[in-house]
Amino acid sequence: MQAAGSTKNDRRMTRRRVGGVAAVAAAAALTLSIAPAVAQAAPAQHAGSVAGSTASTTRTTTANTAAAQAAGDKKLVAYFTEWGIYGRDYDVKKIETSGSADQLTHILYAFGNVTNGQCAIGDSFADYDKAFTADESVDGVADTWDQPLKGNFNQLRKLKAAHPNIKVLWSFGGWSWSGGFGQAAANPAAFAQSCHDLVEDPRWADVFDGIDIDWEYPNACGLSCDSSGPEAYKNLISALRGEFGSDLVTSAITADGTSGGKIEAADYAGAAQDLDWIAPMTYDYYGAFAAQGPTAPHSPLIGFDSAPTPGFDSDTAVQKLKSLGIPSDKILLGLGFYGRGWTGVTQAEPGGTATGAAPGTYEPGIEDYKVLKDRCPATGTVGGTAYAFCNGEWWSYDTPQTITGKTDYVKQQGLGGAFAWELSGDTSDGELIKAVGNGLNG
Repeated sequence: MQAAGSTKNDRRMTRRRVGGVAAVAAAAALTLSIAPAVAQAAPAQHAGSVAGSTASTTRTTTANTAAAQAAGDKKLVAYFTEWGIYGRDYDVKKIETSGSADQLTHILYAFGNVTNGQCAIGDSFADYDKAFTADESVDGVADTWDQPLKGNFNQLRKLKAAHPNIKVLWSFGGWSWSGGFGQAAANPAAFAQSCHDLVEDPRWADVFDGIDIDWEYPNACGLSCDSSGPEAYKNLISALRGEFGSDLVTSAITADGTSGGKIEAADYAGAAQDLDWIAPMTYDYYGAFAAQGPTAPHSPLIGFDSAPTPGFDSDTAVQKLKSLGIPSDKILLGLGFYGRGWTGVTQAEPGGTATGAAPGTYEPGIEDYKVLKDRCPATGTVGGTAYAFCNGEWWSYDTPQTITGKTDYVKQQGLGGAFAWELSGDTSDGELIKAVGNGLNG
């Protein structure tokens, strides 16, 4: 039963990462003919010290951000998926054995649900019920049947004990579970309290350092369409900041920086005042959701001549956010540890036609980097990312080399760092995450 569920969840949540821009498969007809363009040892601090004072906490988070940047630090953030322990066989221990834990500053645990106007558990078995064997456990100690906390939460606790610098945030929403945000926005104070009560549950309060919101998309269309208005997102984030105080409050957002695009649909600049960082999902701009093509890279850093939709690129999104007054050091650049591809392609360069989605392990048209690097090695670059043409298939994905270019961009633009969707797509020795770390800190 768990195995079957894991396959379903993997498909569902992989699709949900349809980049910061697109996650609009359902809404493609409403815009262009596009598809989802958008995927510690000590207890967390509680809200009491700054509760109720948005201005005070804004100053606090701004000061913290400024201090980090002054020290030359860049955030390296990555998602860990709760369902990855099933079909993907990627448990928390692999963050350690791959060397990823040595690179990361923050882990986003995906996903908690949003339902009935509240934050809710996504998968209780994976979260806190599953017993891990000694071989599966971060510290080599097996869970016992009667211990108070098991599952991923306990493994994250062990990982933080070994790496006290790592902060863990619980991410809520995602492509599949964003439909509940509209109801939550109707009473943001009640929603924020429910989230704080769940994240700070005494059983796992020491595991989490804050909350991440992945609403796809406020006042716009994702899997479903939201009509809560342009202020709803800002008001919801403000309520969370008031409830969580000096704990981390962050958010993944659309990366549609085009004129009239999704960034314009909500007050992201207003919300950014209460966020520790804002993370445009700069991937999934293109893919086999447009089955006949044209082939194009799903995570271009910059625009390119054959772009089907001008402005569907990372730099356009970043510059849009900066133009709204969002400080550069609050913006993180998104990286995908996977590729998107087509089959029935005869043209090696971008812009070719196709007959459909290339086969993928969990979903047609999507494959992990760790598979693609050998199955279909990169044959060229476009827009600051790589593409590959092999056996009638055309794929785009980032490599260690293109990641170096993207981390150079992060530093040139003064951004706060980078984040990745998601860890299980990397190689067993953390090839991509190490490239990000070396690039940001080199």
